[in-house]
Amino acid sequence: MHKYLLALSVAVWLAPATAPAQQRPVLTAQDYARAEHFLSYNTQPLIDGSAGQPHWLANDRFWYRVLTARGSEYVLVDPARKTRTVAFDQAKLAAALSSASGKTYEANRLPFRELTYAPNEKSIAFAAAGKAWKYDVLTGQLTPDTAPASPAANAENEVVSPDGMLAAFIKDDNLWVRDTNTNQLTQLTTDGTKDYGYATDNAGWTHSDKPVLRWSPDSRKIATFRQDQRKVGDMYLVTTNVGHPRLEAWKYPLPGDKDIATIERVVIEVNPAKVVRFQMAPDPHRGTLSDDISSSGTFDDVDWSPDTRELAFVSTSRDHKEEKFRIADATTGTVRDVFTETVATQYESGQGAINWRYLPKSKEIIWYSERDNWGHLYLYDAGTGKVKRQITKGNWVVTKLLRVDEKKRELYFLADGREPGNPYFTHLYRIGLDGKNLKLLTPEAGNHQVTLSPSGNYFIDTYSQPDKPGQTVLRSADGKLLATLEKTDISRLTASGWKAPTPITVKAADGQTDLYGLMFTPTNLDARKKYPIIDYIYPGPQGGGVGSWSFSAARSDHQALAELGFVVVVIEGSCNPLRSKSYHDACYGNMAENTLSDQITGMRQLAQKYPYIDVNKAGIWGHSGGGYATAAAMFRYPEFFKVGISESGNHENRNYEDDWAERYIGLLKTNPADGTTNYDNQANATFASNLQGKLMLAHGLMDDNVPPYNTWLVVEALTKANKSYDLVVFPNARHGYGIYGPYMMRRRWDYFVEHLAGAVPPQNYEMKPMADPRNAVQ
Repeated sequence: MHKYLLALSVAVWLAPATAPAQQRPVLTAQDYARAEHFLSYNTQPLIDGSAGQPHWLANDRFWYRVLTARGSEYVLVDPARKTRTVAFDQAKLAAALSSASGKTYEANRLPFRELTYAPNEKSIAFAAAGKAWKYDVLTGQLTPDTAPASPAANAENEVVSPDGMLAAFIKDDNLWVRDTNTNQLTQLTTDGTKDYGYATDNAGWTHSDKPVLRWSPDSRKIATFRQDQRKVGDMYLVTTNVGHPRLEAWKYPLPGDKDIATIERVVIEVNPAKVVRFQMAPDPHRGTLSDDISSSGTFDDVDWSPDTRELAFVSTSRDHKEEKFRIADATTGTVRDVFTETVATQYESGQGAINWRYLPKSKEIIWYSERDNWGHLYLYDAGTGKVKRQITKGNWVVTKLLRVDEKKRELYFLADGREPGNPYFTHLYRIGLDGKNLKLLTPEAGNHQVTLSPSGNYFIDTYSQPDKPGQTVLRSADGKLLATLEKTDISRLTASGWKAPTPITVKAADGQTDLYGLMFTPTNLDARKKYPIIDYIYPGPQGGGVGSWSFSAARSDHQALAELGFVVVVIEGSCNPLRSKSYHDACYGNMAENTLSDQITGMRQLAQKYPYIDVNKAGIWGHSGGGYATAAAMFRYPEFFKVGISESGNHENRNYEDDWAERYIGLLKTNPADGTTNYDNQANATFASNLQGKLMLAHGLMDDNVPPYNTWLVVEALTKANKSYDLVVFPNARHGYGIYGPYMMRRRWDYFVEHLAGAVPPQNYEMKPMADPRNAVQ
């Protein structure tokens, strides 16, 4: 009897608390399915007329694959003749392949995506139906390819020479080459040992078995290094499985470590094998472009002279404040220092490509510098090391130097911010080395993605805006329009109920600087209602949250999330590298700022402009650097941000690889008086006790980019502070969660729906990603 009365009294006591929960709005599986309809795997298949990657043939001819409403087409373009034709008769090929394989294929649904033209361009080779085939484009005859070029077992970890005859690879910490015709192997170095090997790829946060090197133009020499990481500290990860776990360990230096990875530069002559060691001290494992010496896809900051007698290169200091331009004699290894540039914060060399060039014929150097507060190109005398002139100038930023025409003494480069409107739109320009005759080659408003032909006589230009689909055109080197290749058709997409994001402009926290971004609202927006606002953040400083400013059918799950009853915004705050040096340096030395004051200021302005935004219900989420920023937002601005989802955040930069933090925060310095450091106040765990709202943390336990201990420090601090939090762990996932990505997305939706919108999500909704059927390979 007493137990019954106690239970009854507890039930009565709980009733008032549970009643409001029963009145909360309920979202159904159908609501989530409708939102899922706006994810890329459902929207991208509705986009037609977008040209694929060009594949170059002789004389600047090229082919590409374009997706259509019916499937796909292969297109062949001859710039000299200004012709755009079908690459081959797809109906004939489909019929021939159906007959030969016993399977039925349609002309617009060919079962392959890649093909290779024969040198005479009279036939193509491809793989389908489990076999290799050769198809004569003139006669329509299809035959099995009895001797297909099978890739080597280690092909993905090889670097092929310019002439295609040799492939370099690493074996037992030494560099080898393979003859691509005979498969004969030749060992080039013999003294490589564990953690002291040749061409080894390890930047801590990224590492592979592929060698880091640069072949000489004549394929006879290799520029590379011997990497010394013998004294570098290790990072550890442990698998989750039945039985004994497997330990993963690799070299991963941290900020403040006495010993970091260094590189001893060498040139290796291939035949006969000979190692030429540069007569200089080892360089820190650093690059001018990013926190990896192979971030552009090859050995960064080296440039062979055409005759291969010299190798120009740049040595970067550990803190990225000093850059030394040097020229080495590739035969003797002697090194000459040409000039040095020193900056107060950190040196930037451009975006996505190395923007300096060595011009031995004229004994000049093209150099990138932000010395006048904008990223521009300068011309140096390679003999004296003195500046001859500034080539480009103005309140805009050069991003990529694409081509140097030494004969005409002209440069072709991409730049942002010179044209009116959005400063993140990229255009192509040409200018003389004398700094005169600057010409805009892509005049249309929008973001231009440019691919130069091998000769440089033509270029392919794809342009669009985030809210406006564009087209792909062919132009001559002087910008003249030769042909319109494709126009993006979104009629099927709009018919499905899709709508474009809204470009936005707000003022920064300083009240003066314009910030740009995108806003996503529900397609069934009711302006009379109030919608919580969610801020997606990736603050940089090496990039931004918007990513590409070209048209896209979907950007992450921003529109999908909006469909669940939110306004989602992405605001490019100060610290973005695509504007002035001072703009980029706004976060230097204080990564905890994370543009958060800009984000809050901008969101408040949007709420004033759009009354349906409820700024009192503000959420935030981000991944990696955005995960760090999200937790910082919840701890540093707890009154503003009510709900946050922090994924894979580098919450403690003393626990993240050395180069990123030492570049953007500076070298770790300890105050001898009290033992504090300049990194202390940038650690999220330090401020965890400030948490007021709802915070979800997520991390993969096999994250070899941002090790999970970054999140565990925050978890420990929250626990010690007696703060409630939510945690999602992926035991065997890397940085991006891989196959568990859809699960994380669903948990993200649930969290915002429940805690920011005050609604009830459907239980265990399952995302169903699918591939575009037009890209099916059989």
